[in-house]
Amino acid sequence: MVDVTKWPLFNLMGPQELSTIRKACVFGTSANEAIYITNDDEVYVFGLNCSNCLGTGDSQSTIVPKKLDFLSGRKVVSLSYGSGPHILLATEDGELFAWGHNGYSQLGNGTTNQGVAPVLVSVNLLNKKVTEVACGSHHSMALTDSGEVYAWGYNNCGQVGSGSTANQPTPRRVSSCLQNKVVVGIVCGQTSSLAVVDNGEVYGWGYNGNGQLGLGNNGNQLTPCRLVGLQGLCVQQIVSGYAHSLALTDEGLLYAWGANTYGQLGTGNKSNQLSPVQIMTEKERIVEIAACHSTHTSAAKTQSGQVYMWGQCRGQSIVLPHLTHFTCTDDVFACFATPSVMWRLLSMEHDDFLTVAQSLKKEFDNPETADLKFCIDGKYIYVHKAVLKIRCEHFRSMFQSHWNEDMKEVIEIDQFSYPVYRSFLEFLYTDNVELPPEDAIGLLDLATSYCENRLKRLCQHIIKRGITVENAFSLLSAAVRYDAEDLEEFCFKFCVNHLTEVTQTAAFWQIDGNLLKDFICRASRCGAFKN
Repeated sequence: MVDVTKWPLFNLMGPQELSTIRKACVFGTSANEAIYITNDDEVYVFGLNCSNCLGTGDSQSTIVPKKLDFLSGRKVVSLSYGSGPHILLATEDGELFAWGHNGYSQLGNGTTNQGVAPVLVSVNLLNKKVTEVACGSHHSMALTDSGEVYAWGYNNCGQVGSGSTANQPTPRRVSSCLQNKVVVGIVCGQTSSLAVVDNGEVYGWGYNGNGQLGLGNNGNQLTPCRLVGLQGLCVQQIVSGYAHSLALTDEGLLYAWGANTYGQLGTGNKSNQLSPVQIMTEKERIVEIAACHSTHTSAAKTQSGQVYMWGQCRGQSIVLPHLTHFTCTDDVFACFATPSVMWRLLSMEHDDFLTVAQSLKKEFDNPETADLKFCIDGKYIYVHKAVLKIRCEHFRSMFQSHWNEDMKEVIEIDQFSYPVYRSFLEFLYTDNVELPPEDAIGLLDLATSYCENRLKRLCQHIIKRGITVENAFSLLSAAVRYDAEDLEEFCFKFCVNHLTEVTQTAAFWQIDGNLLKDFICRASRCGAFKN
């Protein structure tokens, strides 16, 4: 769980105020400004207010949170900040708002006047639904639900992607080789831009003096250019630091390139890299990476929850990924980044929500308080009927009807393994699933049988993180069998992206003939077999 008070600004707030926060972001050249969204979708700001970046309508700093009435009730889905700072905020309805520093037209309103309060960015974005925003030092980008990218603001190095170095006063679609691509993610370095498209390709443009575009050279790019150094890989997440970049593939592999003055590439030295190089090769699968344009710090989280950090960490240059005791990448930036900003809009969980779960967790499999036990493979699991009835419709029917089990003190289970059934029962007590991906298929079977849709989604999430070339087709088969549509689509795309390797695995040729035919037909329709 993230503790927002690890950022000093939030220590000004009391427990009751903190408990209302649903999302938050600390930003600014000295991490002296903050914005947060409450559970009832009210937006508050406080801090130094450099360049009117708080959007309060005046230039006054405030130590007491002020509500931005103009944004009241709007559900925030994405937020980013520049170095001025300027702020971009996208809502669930697809509207884009901007305020703060505007010396280079980074607010997209056609002027260079400071934005003292949030203003709707509408030029060229009418009837467009913005889903994600990204800010560089003084330029801005927006991604729409149709996969289009728009950019504007400072363009001295081509970071707007317009083909020139003239500043762009209003949003302009980034086209060139992105014209017919569906972009799914955008990030900015200080004066560079990156985008990842739906097939896992990465494109970069803008300043490239340190190799942060990963193109194999250090020449600036005025229009998007594909990173050929990542060819053959399907990138799932990209992040950019001040002048370096990281990419995470769908197989959990991590690549880094760009500036390395502080060891932020994690290569063990301080030499810049003009092309992507793989790092953390000896570590387990990576599931999340973190960096932001105002710092030289990098972080990553592994499948088992280990968090590593490297780069500039409180003044030190850490040239190799260092294992921390943190539970999330956000804590790295709170405690070690300079400035100690947030690398993303942070979503919160609260102690008042977890208290019951923590209490129940202590009582799970406790024979002293249990009134029922399950026997699986000769092993016992101790539980409480009341908890099972409250948490699961299957058990509510079992214990409130005339089932034989209602009168038993021990219930035998033979259709599921001990690890799977224990994980299921523990989920009812904790809302969490701790199970290796290879066992999650059995749990998905159970969740389907018991109509536990949330557990089904969690299983799919675990399975997605554990997908490999070797097991991809088996997982696709399981997704079809258990009617897990989202997982089926994910596994299908993975198989298509790694078609050559997948078709050489034993799982591919051992699969049911009808499924194989369906896969070949579907893959053919999406162009998988074209030269």
